[in-house]
Amino acid sequence: MPRISTLRITRSHKIATAVLVAAGSVTAITATGGPSEAQTTATRSSVSVEPVAAAGVPTAKDAAEKAAKENAAKEAAAKKAAAKAIAEKATAKKATAKKAAEKERSEKQAANRSTERKAVTPKKYANNLDGWIRESLDIMDKKNIPGSYEGLHRNIMRESSGNPNAINDWDINAQNGIPSKGLLQVIQPTFDAYHVKGTPKKLTDPVANITAAANYAADRYGSIDNVDSAY
Repeated sequence: MPRISTLRITRSHKIATAVLVAAGSVTAITATGGPSEAQTTATRSSVSVEPVAAAGVPTAKDAAEKAAKENAAKEAAAKKAAAKAIAEKATAKKATAKKAAEKERSEKQAANRSTERKAVTPKKYANNLDGWIRESLDIMDKKNIPGSYEGLHRNIMRESSGNPNAINDWDINAQNGIPSKGLLQVIQPTFDAYHVKGTPKKLTDPVANITAAANYAADRYGSIDNVDSAY
């Protein structure tokens, strides 16, 4: 066999080899069109990218914000409705209280008017001796003038026999020009001094005559009941 000698790599050989290696690399890059698919995938997975919604399509963030606004609006509406219900209840309660107060006031006014009518309506008395005595007794009671029906009637019958226009024209008073007049034969000066307010200022008026005489007798004798003769 022929002997193979060790070849010495010359400078020319090195250059040729480098050219071939470079050509191979370019070919590899050209064939793949850039980095490998695995490298691209790895690079993409290592970077967090915010998804971009298509135009007109809401994102999850938009939906959450919308839901929060809707919940807030519902809560506000519920609070408003509750406040309105409380206000309406308070208004109704106030109206009920006002109505009750008005009713009570109306009832009181009606009662007062009734009382006033009773107080204003004068008591009716018969226009005779019995009626005059009874009316006089009611006035005497209000004025705290003592006297009874029996005491008045007894003295009236003795003095005038129940005649309100009776006049004594013969006693000392008559001789002095001031005759005794009326049911209880009262002279004018005594009548003027003991006249009871609220009765006519007329000496021969039955009720005025009786009350003035009773007032005088109470002052002098303690009561008309204590008088059994001329006084």
